[in-house]
Amino acid sequence: MKRIRLAAAAVNQTPLAWDDNCRNILAAIEQAREAEATVVCLPELCISGYGCEDAFHSTDMQHEVLAVLDAIIPATRGLIVSIGLPLLHKSALFDAACLAVDGRIAGFVAKRHLAGEGLHYEPRWFKAWPRGVRDEIRIGGESYPIGDLVFDVGGLNIGFEICEDAWVAKRPGGDMVFEGVDVIL
Repeated sequence: MKRIRLAAAAVNQTPLAWDDNCRNILAAIEQAREAEATVVCLPELCISGYGCEDAFHSTDMQHEVLAVLDAIIPATRGLIVSIGLPLLHKSALFDAACLAVDGRIAGFVAKRHLAGEGLHYEPRWFKAWPRGVRDEIRIGGESYPIGDLVFDVGGLNIGFEICEDAWVAKRPGGDMVFEGVDVIL
């Protein structure tokens, strides 16, 4: 496995504040670059903000999310960056992470386990992605992998656990050991 420097970014996002959220993400990526990070892990739903509630299903949500993603991708040149976003696929909304590698989208991983207790109402807004399922999604005329994925980035195998995924008894990371994953974001 090659040596990496991982930056875990904390950004102060506001639900639906597209321009501010984009600026915060770009600033975090630049700060990670200055710290000579090779991998940058941004928070769950950082593009939209976590607390959008029923606005996750608004008609403009995907347009705004994809516009911000499009603005962020060029800033990932020379880096590996995970970016949290709500993603519409086949009429279902998923809590997802985009993996961007060197200024290009490598694919999307969708959250498998949704938080639905206490203050969390994720099943109201999102669908859980089924274990082991992989598909294709078209964005901006391009096709990308989506689902339960492991990415090989120059010999570094990257897997994902999105928040609640890491808190359940049968967490996805337990299966990733058999897929040769080097790092879980």
